Amino acid sequence: MKVLIVGSGGREHALAWKIAKSPRVETVYCAPGNGGTRLVAENVPLAETDIAGLAHFAEREKVGLTVVGPEVPLSMGLVDEFERRGLRVFGPSKKAAEIESSKVFAKEFMGRHRIPTGRFKVVDNYDDARKVLASSEFGYPVVVKADGLAAGKGVVVCATPKKAEETASEMLVQKKFGPAGRRVIIEEFLRGREVSFIVVSDGLRVQPLVTAMDHKTAYDGDKGPNTGGMGAFSPSPLMSEKLFNEIMSTVILPTVTRMLEEGRRFKGVLYAGLMITDSGPRVLEFNGRFGDPETQPQMMRLESDLVDLLEAAVDQDILRTEVRWSPDPSGCVVVASGGYPVHYEKGKIISGLTEAAAVPGVAVFHAGTKFENGQYLTTGGRVLGVCATAPTLAEAMGRAYEACGKVYFEAMYYRRDIGAIKEER
Repeated sequence: MKVLIVGSGGREHALAWKIAKSPRVETVYCAPGNGGTRLVAENVPLAETDIAGLAHFAEREKVGLTVVGPEVPLSMGLVDEFERRGLRVFGPSKKAAEIESSKVFAKEFMGRHRIPTGRFKVVDNYDDARKVLASSEFGYPVVVKADGLAAGKGVVVCATPKKAEETASEMLVQKKFGPAGRRVIIEEFLRGREVSFIVVSDGLRVQPLVTAMDHKTAYDGDKGPNTGGMGAFSPSPLMSEKLFNEIMSTVILPTVTRMLEEGRRFKGVLYAGLMITDSGPRVLEFNGRFGDPETQPQMMRLESDLVDLLEAAVDQDILRTEVRWSPDPSGCVVVASGGYPVHYEKGKIISGLTEAAAVPGVAVFHAGTKFENGQYLTTGGRVLGVCATAPTLAEAMGRAYEACGKVYFEAMYYRRDIGAIKEER
């Protein structure tokens, strides 16, 4: 079988790495891929947003399964176009992917179906935003979110009225996030601990993946601006059997069922970003794809064939396959460009990758890299995901940080506390 992976980040490298291990797979393509995916797959010079080009490539090369990594092509209807052409593809339809591509849709969906989340108001102009903020309905801190896709940076926790008004102005007046900020959600700030709960769904049933915890903010101690993710580890130490069952019964299964009832059958990865509060789990956001960087440590722990699982979802028979996981924990440290997530330079030479990958239990997944003239160069904000597995989380993180110490490029930085339990926000 030939498999096409759409995307160019660390998540896609981890998926390619795992899929390439399948005895059922003869060739893996990545479109467009990155400097690291070339080691396990054949990079294809097609943009992830070139829906027609990707579909034509899959037809020409007789690709047996296409796996969509990022949210943007899903929101553009890539799955719909592939299915229209009779191509097998893993991911939600455009209508189903709206649970991620529109935070307003997701919030209103949860409200309709009593899926636990924070209180919120939707505004589409700055004057209304100021009125909501002035009412002190939600108190402070308060959360201001852009409605659409903003690469993980459209959520701002505002400690003061001044910060909240400035953020609303940036989104609604200054158009910081373009069309993604045409509508804004103002919602209550939830206190507790964050958990990523991720399942694969066939639209009716689900297979949960091992739990993971993400570190979203840029700097140690959960300080600084939100990013796409600065590291993750698995399993989450916050997950008990009781909490697992509560999340499944109050969040995951109702979401899949109600999406089906609304004509939005959800086939693919359903990712619930949750806050575990004193009153139970509350949904912060939904994503319609594998997490990044959660996928990296999850793939390190997956022992069974990923292709079997993805095909079972496509065939609407998710429970037919056994999913096996290593009991050993794993962790991922994101090595980023200086200045990320705001302004950063590209084109820095990366050294030490071979030495890092030689550390026992370590895998280095590329995100923002390219290979040019025999060298790896930086091309993005999140450059590498240095991952490790070991019998204990402390050992796994120790290995990951040992490997990070062997990598160098100008102005690189990474958090030093990935794997530590988060304090209450």
